[in-house]
Amino acid sequence: MKPEKVYACYNKDKDVRLSSSSGAVFSSLAEYVLNKNGIIYGVAMSEDCYSAEFIAVTDQNGLSKLRGSKYLQAKVGDIFKKVKEELQADRLVLFTGTGCQVNGLKKFLGKDYGNLICMNVICHGAPSPKLWKKYAQYQENNNGGKLKEINFRCKDENWTNFGMKEVLRDIPVDSVKKLYISKDKDPYMQMFLRDYCLRPSCYDCLAKKQKMADLTIADFWGINDVAPEMNDEMGTSLVLIRTDKGQKAFDSIYETMKLKEVTYEASVKENPAEYRSCTRPSQRDTFFDDMHTMSFEELEKKYAAPIKYSLKTRAKRKVKKIIKSMLRVIGGEESNTEYGLLFVFRA
Repeated sequence: MKPEKVYACYNKDKDVRLSSSSGAVFSSLAEYVLNKNGIIYGVAMSEDCYSAEFIAVTDQNGLSKLRGSKYLQAKVGDIFKKVKEELQADRLVLFTGTGCQVNGLKKFLGKDYGNLICMNVICHGAPSPKLWKKYAQYQENNNGGKLKEINFRCKDENWTNFGMKEVLRDIPVDSVKKLYISKDKDPYMQMFLRDYCLRPSCYDCLAKKQKMADLTIADFWGINDVAPEMNDEMGTSLVLIRTDKGQKAFDSIYETMKLKEVTYEASVKENPAEYRSCTRPSQRDTFFDDMHTMSFEELEKKYAAPIKYSLKTRAKRKVKKIIKSMLRVIGGEESNTEYGLLFVFRA
């Protein structure tokens, strides 16, 4: 089902955009709902950073917990029941999650509510929370501290070259340690991107066939081929409007955004996860068997080792990299798929 309209856009507030995964559309819509005395439901990391879970946010201070991607399956708990209670109390509700989570909420509610706005993110797949916990503890052991903060999509350099950022605490006492790892070198991200650690349903995702959200957001990968003037290296969002309610919600934040309408076909060329499930690897079941018995170091060696390319393929990749570098010098194409993670630790 094609959306009614499609936009490339980003928040005009640079500080908010830098703290978001892409163009900070969620932040604008969330602030609008809060200003209407509404409530936001979205995914936050747990205090120990070992898991992700749905929480409710009712003020500006809580929004920072919901910003940014979380690359693991989130605990839903009784959040659907709480959403229903707020809707029945006539409170404006913004619910954000993956397509399957939005569809699950809609089916739980059993009817449409005029005071409910549902926004989903284009989803590659939901990684195993057990694998993430195993990896988080592995990083803590290696760095001598406890995780204080995790940023799966750190944009300290720029949007197109981001990584995972970890922050550890009390190293020594009352200090922190920050660790940045590019997604190309991070073993957890490699297992995720190679599709080993996803839920069985992710390989045939029903939410890609039945879309029940009012609007969909994602990184606008391939923006330079569609609307290069919308890429300033700080993050650009893809927004797909699916319902009249979604259009009205987007219209309410129009003045906070820089935007350009684009075609659906062009927008999803580099975003196939909008309409297509990933392919189940032949080693997927073996991976999960090993995950229960192997240490993370052993999993890394077996499933996240650098891919060995043929001489011909390596030569092609090198030439492509040189061409992209040349284009960047003259203001042309920039890669939109380089990123990583930032960890923050405490002792």
